[in-house]
Amino acid sequence: MSKRSIMSNQLKEEIAKELGVYETVKKNGGWGDVSSRDCGNMVTKAIEMAERSVSTS
Repeated sequence: MSKRSIMSNQLKEEIAKELGVYETVKKNGGWGDVSSRDCGNMVTKAIEMAERSVSTS
């Protein structure tokens, strides 16, 4: 069974940069060292972006 990502890597990177988390990803070469709190903040931000997108269309 393959693991699918709901968010594209581009979107994850964009949000991580906005929240100041991307340096951790870049430095360590992956998402494994990003804290649970930061991941939660990224999901919250993605939801906010989606809600704005739906409300403007």
